[in-house]
Amino acid sequence: MKMLSKYFLLLLLIYSMSSCHHATIIVENKPIISDSLAKMIQYDTADFESIRNELKVTGEIDYNENNVVKIFPFSSGQVIQVLVSQGEMVTSGQTLAIIRSAEVAGNYQDLSSAFNDLAIAKKQYENSNSLFNNGISSEREYLESKENYNKALAIVEKIRGSIDINGKGNTTSNGTYVIKAPKSGYIIEKKIFEGGYIRSDNTDYLFVIGDIRDVWVWANIYETDIAKIHEGDTALVSTLAYDGQVFKGVVDKMNQQLDPISKVLKIRIRLANDSVLLKPEMFASITVSSHSRQKALCISDQCLIFENGKVYVVVYHDNTNVEVKQVEVLYSSYGKAYIKSGLSEGERIISKFQLLLFDELTDN
Repeated sequence: MKMLSKYFLLLLLIYSMSSCHHATIIVENKPIISDSLAKMIQYDTADFESIRNELKVTGEIDYNENNVVKIFPFSSGQVIQVLVSQGEMVTSGQTLAIIRSAEVAGNYQDLSSAFNDLAIAKKQYENSNSLFNNGISSEREYLESKENYNKALAIVEKIRGSIDINGKGNTTSNGTYVIKAPKSGYIIEKKIFEGGYIRSDNTDYLFVIGDIRDVWVWANIYETDIAKIHEGDTALVSTLAYDGQVFKGVVDKMNQQLDPISKVLKIRIRLANDSVLLKPEMFASITVSSHSRQKALCISDQCLIFENGKVYVVVYHDNTNVEVKQVEVLYSSYGKAYIKSGLSEGERIISKFQLLLFDELTDN
């Protein structure tokens, strides 16, 4: 009877050791993990972290309006040359187009006439001043000549100032003026062509230059997801043009009004584009993530073992005490697995070569 009891206890021990999916195995204090294996395996510790929410949305690449300049004509005329194309990179001061303008030519003619009038008025003023000082002419005549001179001088300055302001030093006396790039960037829009005519009542711009090394992404957020998004959230952006490449940005603005037709809220994501790979009007897939106030135990998703529709981890206590535990995963994100149940804070989880140990411990 005593021998039978010992045999039963031995069977019970073997049974507990061979329990498939939640077993702690200690065999006569002999290491389950050899010294050589101990040098190769890696660990992760289960710690509470704020749960990172994820929201997948779509959007469109756009240029940063703060880095865009629109170039308007300052005079009517005919376009003689257009030296750039849409999409071309230009540098500050580069000539974009040359225009011949009757208005510009007229301004220079007016300036020439004003200079002649100024010369006459100056001569009369000097003569009047000399006669007045010698007592030959009256003070009234002297003051009239001085006033006429000042008026002629003011007219010259006015015309010259108008030419400088409108032409920014890029006009010539033969009636041509040059359109130059006020900043470096890409020609986003071009609305003139050689031989075209710019009317005096034209209010449209000729060029749009933008620096796309910093771009915006406008994303569409449905009403049910508005509470999940906050300014400062991280956004990962991918495009059809660069499959597998992810660009990291940040939500820097949320509109306060839904679109009346689509019923979506627009959010703006600011994105560094130093490589200028991203172009305006590209379609974008966006994943916006933020940390919530809710916390959960978190481990690396490399620790997870999937078998028969269940999820397991290998918990390390020491080289002689290794345990397989079944866990329930809340969800995985950015290489992290948030655990709903099955683990305790501070437990060390094997993240490399855990499959080898799992197979050994479960006799698979």
